[in-house]
Amino acid sequence: MSIDHAFGFAETAPLFLPPPARDAGERLARLRLIRSRRVGPVTYLRLMGEHGAAQAALAALPDLARAAGVDDYAPCPEPVALAEFKAAKRMGARMLCLGDPDYPAGLSGLADAPPVLWVKGRIDLLQCPMLAIVGTRNASALGTRMARSLATDLGAAGFVIVSGLARGIDALAHRAAIDTGTVAVMAGGLDVV
Repeated sequence: MSIDHAFGFAETAPLFLPPPARDAGERLARLRLIRSRRVGPVTYLRLMGEHGAAQAALAALPDLARAAGVDDYAPCPEPVALAEFKAAKRMGARMLCLGDPDYPAGLSGLADAPPVLWVKGRIDLLQCPMLAIVGTRNASALGTRMARSLATDLGAAGFVIVSGLARGIDALAHRAAIDTGTVAVMAGGLDVV
């Protein structure tokens, strides 16, 4: 059972957009909050809305968990979040928090928007119109030509091509749009290709 259900939170939270993270301490607290056991995006938004800041939400978590029957609950430890920050810095990545001005507008209106994104490269592309091109890893000759053609033409028309960086159609679309703009979404993290 997720903490969302344990705490009685609805499946979809009322739309709440946290303010921009104001400093490194708030960024660290937001990372700790979303990395805390049984806290998903809906719970994160609910806690941020109720407590106003991530540090206050972290402080409230043990009592909320206890009230929900979860004993010995502890939020994500600070050293764990700091290690993630350091690893991201070594890779040249930057943390975007939901509510930050550079956070992708297309994601920010979702009830379960990712509270934290790690980004690398041209962050300005995240504010452009985007289209996803995804497909098989073992593309036919026709599929290969279509992916290249679509990505090239859509890129020339001002769209940023988004895909998952997988081999096959995804990789072809990225290569074809490299000059006009492409975004790779890596759900496993920047260090897991």
